[in-house]
Amino acid sequence: MRRVVVTGIGGITALGNDWGDIRARMARGETAIRHMPTWERFEGVNTRLAAPIQDFSVDDRYPRKKIRTMGPVARMAVRATEMALEDAGMLDDPALRNGRTGIAYGSSFGSPAPVMAFAEMMKDGFSRTLNATSYIQMMSHTAAVNIGLFFGITGRVIPTSSACTSGSQGIGYAYESIRWGKADVMVAGGADELDITEAAVFDTLYATSTRNDRPETTPRPYDRDRDGLVIGEGAVTLILEERERALARGARIHAEIVGFACNADGNHVTQPQASTMQLALRGALEDAALPPSAIGFVSGHGTATEWGDIAETEATHAVLGAGMPIHSLKSYFGHSLGACGAMEAWLGIEMMRDQWFAQTANLDNVDPRCADLDYIMGEGRQLDIGYLMSNNFAFGGINKSLIFKRV
Repeated sequence: MRRVVVTGIGGITALGNDWGDIRARMARGETAIRHMPTWERFEGVNTRLAAPIQDFSVDDRYPRKKIRTMGPVARMAVRATEMALEDAGMLDDPALRNGRTGIAYGSSFGSPAPVMAFAEMMKDGFSRTLNATSYIQMMSHTAAVNIGLFFGITGRVIPTSSACTSGSQGIGYAYESIRWGKADVMVAGGADELDITEAAVFDTLYATSTRNDRPETTPRPYDRDRDGLVIGEGAVTLILEERERALARGARIHAEIVGFACNADGNHVTQPQASTMQLALRGALEDAALPPSAIGFVSGHGTATEWGDIAETEATHAVLGAGMPIHSLKSYFGHSLGACGAMEAWLGIEMMRDQWFAQTANLDNVDPRCADLDYIMGEGRQLDIGYLMSNNFAFGGINKSLIFKRV
């Protein structure tokens, strides 16, 4: 089996697009959560909080002809991919078009706005905005398709649309593609754009934070005083490459991917199960041929929902034992849905390399029902580790675990 390394990273986040800037802001405890005054008109939605990206546009960067099939989610994904390919030294590499470079990329949905064109047609019998690109912008695989079109990538395409595990599944399936010889290079990651409909999904489940006048105090993963999640947005792309190929061309290697596992609860669409979460974590360890003691840190899913936090920490404790260091980056970026797994993988790699791990923002009092783990609180921590586990869990009971090795 071939070894797989990360040779390029690019990201668009609500705290910035550069690791140095993001680290500085997290070290200060600064989060991206904001009050959304434009949401005041939605009477049926209780939350007014989100983590928006400020002033993102590619209108002056790309020709209109190349972006007409892209809604905001695809535009973010393409820009993140451009940054990642540039970081990997592959932006104009002929290998993108040789059939051995592929894409595994996820989003929970496409762009919601074009849905209105179809809804208008169904409701009124005609539409003023429906056009030839409406479906391309709204389809769940719009990010993966537009990345391929923009960069001329001709290998396999694996669209991963699995809500909160979309981005991490993209990385996992890309890793497997290279490991098993189906590709030499894979563009992997995830993206989602912010929209009121996403907040409404969780609002109907009474799972959103309503601290509308105190955005700086929420979300609060693993905290006894949590009151729900906050929706965010973003896009992160990782360039995965077969290790010997990367070494031969002198590429900089950010990290090695050594383990991946994914399974399903098979029980309930919105009630997570610690028992099957455990199986995913154990599966990643087995795939990596590592004992639990090898893991030095866990990047947790930590949405700040009651049963999600409890089930996740129970599973982590059962597999990795008491005292395992853990944090949740959603306390800074909100829940960016299809982007979160890729975002947390990127930042986890950076933290592992710097040997510094951010505290969970707003975590003051650990919920006593959460398992006995070492929750990073108050301030970041210096940790010299060799392996990082990054976990995500999604609607439908989809569980995913990735393991990265420091190089």
